[in-house]
Formats: sequence, structure tokens, C-alpha cells
Amino acid sequence: MRAFDVVVVGGGPRAVSVVERLAARHPDGAPPVRVAVLDRVEPGAGATWRTDQSPLLLNNTYSAHTTIYPDASTPMTGPVTPGPDLITWARESTAPPDRPAWVAAEAAALRPWSYPSRRIQGVYYREQLARAEATGRVRVTRVLGTATGLERTGDADGDGDGARTVLLAGGGTLTGRFVILAQGMVQAERSARERALVAAAERDGLVYIEPGMPAERDWDRVPAGENVLVTGLGANFFDVVALLTEGRGGRFEPAGDPARPARLRYVPGGREPHLVAGSRRGLPYRSKAAYPQGFPPRYAPRLATREWFERIAAVPGQDFRRDVWPQLAREFAWAHLSTLLAHRPGALVAGAAEPDLLAALRAAPDDAAVDAVVAGAVADARWALSVARLDRPRGAGPVDPGTWRRWVREHVEDELDAMHAPLTHPRNTVNRAMAAVRGPVRRLVTRGALDGRSVARDIDGWFTALGLALASGPPPHRTAQVLALIDAGVLDLLGEDTTVTHEDGAFTGRSAVRRDAPVRARAFVETRMSKGIVTDTDDPLLAGLLRTGRARLHHWPSDHGPAPTSGTLDVTPDGFHLLDADGVADERVVVLGIPAEAVQPGSAIGATPGTPSPLLAGADRAAAQALAVVREAGAEPVG
Repeated sequence: MRAFDVVVVGGGPRAVSVVERLAARHPDGAPPVRVAVLDRVEPGAGATWRTDQSPLLLNNTYSAHTTIYPDASTPMTGPVTPGPDLITWARESTAPPDRPAWVAAEAAALRPWSYPSRRIQGVYYREQLARAEATGRVRVTRVLGTATGLERTGDADGDGDGARTVLLAGGGTLTGRFVILAQGMVQAERSARERALVAAAERDGLVYIEPGMPAERDWDRVPAGENVLVTGLGANFFDVVALLTEGRGGRFEPAGDPARPARLRYVPGGREPHLVAGSRRGLPYRSKAAYPQGFPPRYAPRLATREWFERIAAVPGQDFRRDVWPQLAREFAWAHLSTLLAHRPGALVAGAAEPDLLAALRAAPDDAAVDAVVAGAVADARWALSVARLDRPRGAGPVDPGTWRRWVREHVEDELDAMHAPLTHPRNTVNRAMAAVRGPVRRLVTRGALDGRSVARDIDGWFTALGLALASGPPPHRTAQVLALIDAGVLDLLGEDTTVTHEDGAFTGRSAVRRDAPVRARAFVETRMSKGIVTDTDDPLLAGLLRTGRARLHHWPSDHGPAPTSGTLDVTPDGFHLLDADGVADERVVVLGIPAEAVQPGSAIGATPGTPSPLLAGADRAAAQALAVVREAGAEPVG
């Protein structure tokens, strides 16, 4: 048994932030707080930011938007301590002796508006852990391993004040006065469908790359020069495409298109597959734009305003689709029309004016009426908009192959135009509008303004995915690469509502849009991840806690039947203490971040300088509680 004051399970940015907060709160001269940081991949970086992954795997947020240090913008009770954000760290002249050789070149290329590789961000996190340790206020033991259980020890009177022991795979334990669970993006165990596909692939000599983190999959198994079916067109899709093209010797060069400078040309490396990709949406995440000042301007809502959200938040148990979405749909339509008014007035009918359009939108009761306002205002069909299809192809299909090719060509050209005109293309304004409203929508959930069934059906069911598709898209050069692959015939979009099945010894892909014959392939890649949902998780500690009743799932209250689960752990709303099956809190165990995000909205998002950070606020709260327990225990032995 190894004994510590605090044991942190999970070694990514939340763990680093907890250690930084412990150091910030602990006084000089006192014995250092003994902290164990346990991670199955790399303590200090974690699985997402592991430093041995390909440099082609990128973060999808700006370099300047990464820090581990809180500032005055984050509400917390602990002291604000200075420390470098990612860009400042990259400019520092001194480097520790164990820093990998490749870091210097990547750090020198970073700009505030660039997108860092995940591996260099992992080095940043790892070195901030060492920086906290260098204060002398914490003593960190980095443990590479997997937690499989959590037990109470030294609790003879049953009051819960004893230590907690984390069991490790392969034997061994870590015992601490306080335990913080910060596993981050836990994955799901194989579903029955995935087990069947694995078995079919093994039986028929096929290749199946199952869902999960791209850095943890064997991409050498994917065959070159033949059809490979791909499902999922989200963030992971862009990683997979990069690994199977640029990662295999292909390269991208400017196409020399004066009308669309962002257009690239793909020069094959000879080992890339022919990718046939689809999803429920049928389109990849919409690209971020390259803005003249580096960063996008903040969108100021005209309809779904802060005051409107406050009024909505005061009414409990509402239905999102009925009571909230119509106003958001009007806002997205206004974002579209206002950009045309300001920058492309010729695209609108004569006499279109702001007061009339806003009045018409305010009076529009549903999606069809909102679409009708847009249709009545635009003179060019190119600028039509359907608020129900913001993340999908313009038409619903099914269509003949020629029409589908035309739709894809229109999508390619429109994405390139949006990238070329970041401030004047309405698509970018709609994306910024989504970025402005999705946080307030999530706060409606935590304030009880939405009925639980509506949260499960509408927020978790489709709105969150819509927000990701519009406002969490890839770096613009990544989208330009994907569009170049479409131009080159290396990537073929299969369409909306794609399905892939195993039939007659091969994988077969179909969609609801294309009428041409199904696509057969001997390789199938699923790019999705479970996004931290703990139901059926492959994390043995969390699964065991749920199985034994030491933990329970969080549920959304509902007045319309059984309360649906959020798919995350239930914790106390203030201290984030783990709740067991009977609702009893374990005061010595705190859960931070993604596995309990329903009670900690926004904690999945990395910390940005100058912006309130739920991640950092949660770490500060956990550190305060841990130190209170450690100081109360004093010199008593652990266990």
C-alpha cells in the first residue's frame, strides 16, 4: 500500500489543475501535500493529450485559448496565481532537460490563432504539473496504471471519515485521505453490435476499426487503394482523414484558384484508401473561418438575448422544442439575413429592411414560418436557409447520383467561400450565433427550466450535436484538406442517415439520400467516441462503482413520466461529492469534469484566459475540500 494525502484518478488537464490549486492554496513552509496522480496512459498529459501521438492530431481550439491557470474571470475562493498560458509557455527560452526534441520546432510555429497539435498541448500540461511541484508545496507521485476499485479503509465507526483506497489493475493500491476522480473522456465498452462486427471481421478476413480515440487505433490495418467505408463526420473524422492521407505520404498544395484562395490540391502519396463516408447529418462539421484579426468577433443576439434567456429560466419544466427552439431558430435566421443585409444586399429582394425582417421573424411561430420569412427575403436561391437543416445537405433526398454530385459540389464551393469571407458570409455568422446561445441553453438545463424528458430528447438528443456541428468545427485548413480530397476523388460523401451493415462477407454502406447502388467494402471505420458517457463505460472503476451501488446515474427531473438519465454520474451540486445508490454523499470522494458534467456544465471545455472556466473553478473547489480534510487529519497515519 502506498499512502498519500490526495489521490487523483486521471492524469489530464483536470488533474494538473487540481495539483496547481493545491499548491496555490497550501502555505509556504508547511509540509508538502502528498499527491498521487494516476493515469493509464501518461500522468500529466492523459489519454487525449498524450505526447506520443501523431502531430497530425490537432486541437480544434486556438493556441491562445489554452491555459491551466485561473484569472479574475473565474469565480472561486482560492488565490489567483500567475502562470503561462500555452502561447507564453511556447515563447519561454528555458526548457527542461526531458523535453522531447520535436517540441522546439512546434512551439516556434505556434501563433495565438493557430491550432496546436494535441501532443504539444500535452507537453504543456505535463510541464505545468512539474511547475506546481517545483513550488515545494506539493509532492507528486506519477503512477502509470488503471484504477479498478475504490474502497473505504480505516473507518471502523462507519462515519465515513476514514481513508479511501484505490485498487489498481494487476495488484497494488493507492490510499489517500481524499480521492478526486478526474478520468475525462472515458469510453464505452463494446456494444453487442460492435462485438458482432468484430467477430464478423475476424471470420471473413475484413478490417473493422471500432469507435474510440484515434491515437489508440491501428491505422496501418486500413488497406490502401480500395474502398473504405467510414461513418461519423465529426471531429474524429478529420483526424482519421489526415492519418490516412497526409499520414501516408500524400500532401496538399495551393490549387491556384484566385476566386477561392483557400482551395487546395491533393497530391497522392500512393498508399491512401478511397474513403466513402457518411453520417446521420450527411455533411462534415462546418469549418471554422480564418478571421483577419485571428479570432472571431463575438456575436450579439438580437432575439435570443440575455434578457430573454433570463425570462425563460424563471419558468420551470418547459419543453425545449416548443418553448425555446423557436426563438433560437429565429436568431439563426436573423444571423443569416443580417449578414446579407450588411454585406450582400443584392442577394435580397428589393425593399428588404431590418425592422420588417425582425418583425416578421418575431411573428413566425415555427420552423416552416421562419423558413418562409427567409425565402421571401432572398432573391437568389443560393442564399436560401432551412433552420431545420443547418447541419445537413440543402435537400432531404432521395436523389439520383447526378443531383447528389451537384449538392456535394455546391457544399464544397460554399465552404470555400465561407472560409474566404469570414466576416461577410452568413454561414460563419450562423456558426457564431450558435456559439453564443448554446451556453445559455445549457444553463437553462441546470436551472431546471426544462423538463427532464425534453432535456434527454431534445438537448442531448439533437441540439448538442447541432451545436458541435456548427460551432465546434475543425481548423479551416483541415476543412480545406477534406474538400481537396473530395475534389481529387479520394473522399466520397455517402449521404444523410448512412448505415453500414455486414452482408455476404463484406461491409455494405447505404444512405437515405443516394439512389445509386450500395457501396461494398472489406474495411469499415467508425470515427465516433462515447464523449464521457458512463453508462456501459469501459472504465473499470466507474463501472464497478455503479455496479456495486457506490455510485448512481444522474437523472433529469420530469413531470411527464420516469426521470431520464443524463448518462453521467450523480454528484452533489456544490461539492461534487460522489452520491451512492441511496443518495448518500461520500465526503472524501469528489468527481470532476466529463463523467459528472450534467451537474458541472461546461467542465468538459478547456480553460481559456480571460473567460470563466468551470474546469478551473471545479479544481479549486476540490482542492479546498481536500486540504480541509488533510489539515483536519494532521499527522494521523493514513489508512
